[in-house]
Amino acid sequence: MSRPLRADAERNRRRLLDAAAALFARKGLGVGLDEIARQAGVGVGTAYRRFAGKEELIEALFEDRLEQIPALAERSAADPDAFAGLAAFIEGAVELQSTDQGLKELFFGSPHAAARVGEARERIFPAVEDMLARAKAAGQLRPDVGETDVGLIQFMLTAIADITADADPAVWRRYLRLVLDGLRTPEPGEMPAPALSREALDVVVRALPRGVKRPGGG
Repeated sequence: MSRPLRADAERNRRRLLDAAAALFARKGLGVGLDEIARQAGVGVGTAYRRFAGKEELIEALFEDRLEQIPALAERSAADPDAFAGLAAFIEGAVELQSTDQGLKELFFGSPHAAARVGEARERIFPAVEDMLARAKAAGQLRPDVGETDVGLIQFMLTAIADITADADPAVWRRYLRLVLDGLRTPEPGEMPAPALSREALDVVVRALPRGVKRPGGG
């Protein structure tokens, strides 16, 4: 049974988590523990006493945040109107990721917290599959939309949110509307290529240049 931290140790831990949250949201997961310690106003030694390394800090910080997107997918899938649920999921996920660069990186190719991210994805895919199937059955959605299309749509929209944040942080919603209109039936044009498989999507994400700020994923 672990002993509770002393009050001063718990304050330092909280300061480190708060500093990491702010830095990761603004700069992404490349921020080092030394910079986090400076932001928190504590010594580097204190940081390493509270967390064995950055990976442990990321696990602690994002435990609740990683739950938000699969929980959103499951709530959206419960909507009796499948297309409305799908639209709410895409919008909500982009909103979460567009305000937190670290969260985006976790979902789009970062090696950090890989097991937890994998668990989250295993909950998201069935919820998305359910919304797509019901929307197609109801005649609301193009019949050729695949589950991986939804992830790449989020990727596109978070890219727009990234590059337009200073000019107009809400303008990505305009493109959300254009995308949603393109997903609707009736009489869509023929797709020039099929949706990616999950395996192909993983290859795409892994191939993203590490030195480039990833739209929707660091």
